Amino acid sequence: GIWKTSHQGQFPLTQNVTVVEGGTANLTCRVDQNDNTSLQWSNPAQQTLYFDDKKALRDNRIELVRASWHELSISVSDVSLSDEGQYTCSLFTMPVKTSKAFLTVLGVPEKPQITGFTSPVMEGERMQLTCKTSGSKPAADIRWFKNDKEVKDVKYLKEEDANRKTFTVSSTLDFLADRSDDGAVVSCRVDHESLNSTPQIAMQVLEIHYTPLVKIISSNSWPEEGQSIILTCESKGKPVPEPVLWTKDGGELPDPERMVVNGRVLSISFLNKTDNGTYRCEAKNPIGRNSTEYVLIVHDPNALAGQTGPDHALIGGIVAVVVFVTLCSIILLGRYLARHKGTYLTNEAKGAEDAPDADTAIINAEGSQVNAEEKKEYFI
Repeated sequence: GIWKTSHQGQFPLTQNVTVVEGGTANLTCRVDQNDNTSLQWSNPAQQTLYFDDKKALRDNRIELVRASWHELSISVSDVSLSDEGQYTCSLFTMPVKTSKAFLTVLGVPEKPQITGFTSPVMEGERMQLTCKTSGSKPAADIRWFKNDKEVKDVKYLKEEDANRKTFTVSSTLDFLADRSDDGAVVSCRVDHESLNSTPQIAMQVLEIHYTPLVKIISSNSWPEEGQSIILTCESKGKPVPEPVLWTKDGGELPDPERMVVNGRVLSISFLNKTDNGTYRCEAKNPIGRNSTEYVLIVHDPNALAGQTGPDHALIGGIVAVVVFVTLCSIILLGRYLARHKGTYLTNEAKGAEDAPDADTAIINAEGSQVNAEEKKEYFI
């Protein structure tokens, strides 16, 4: 803190003090230049505590630390909130010189409590957890964490305690229970300057119950006749689902000799076409039930020709396209040639109108080529 001074020369110096409730406050008053003048400490009620090295107030908590012409230091142990206030050091010069020191007492927050917790909670239910701590001065700060990740959207409430000095603070965490929260650790953390940067923490482990989630995993992605297949039904739920139920096309498994169920696993050996169909796995727990399906198609291992079949079809298709394109080209070329022949005849005829013989007709026709271009466009 800052040493407070009054006038130049002979004067007392003091410092403000902050102490945690229940701790010890040291009040020190110094005088650099002193010609044997007495020093005195008095409390906020103006009662003298010490006059030089003589104790003036009967309070076992107040003790002398050091008394000399240059310093008067005292200690107050087991400080209570009511000790807070302005203490005065006086130097008995003429006139008396004083220096004031403010004693701030911090109220320590009680260990927080989480209320509103029930276990287990069904998925989708609303959870409201409230964390509360009393006795802090100034008001403590409350933060919520879910698995060490801070949750921001919370309500905060501050109330003055009956002593009118400390505060009770509470914060409410409000959320819908989700299966991902099962096993999550929710903690409420109280931070306060009196805690020496070691926060107080209350924790609660969430238990969320939810309907099973079901998935079928197949051991064989292209099952063929004579082979075997293993279908594994994975079911996750809380409480843990009962043994799963396997059905085929809505009824019982038709061939228990080849279709063996062991826990969540269905094994089918020596596959044949009659095994084709929809296999369903259903899992249930006290919360509800869920199922999923797997469609089995058994392939013929001898259908190799069938497999190359598409290749033949593809080649045939390409040949057909080539033939078609070729035919189209021939037809178009034929039409194109026919049109040009027509144009030539027209020119010849046009020239003949005003020419004495055929040769001149052709020459004239070439001269009127411009008209022929227009004609050609219309013809096309």
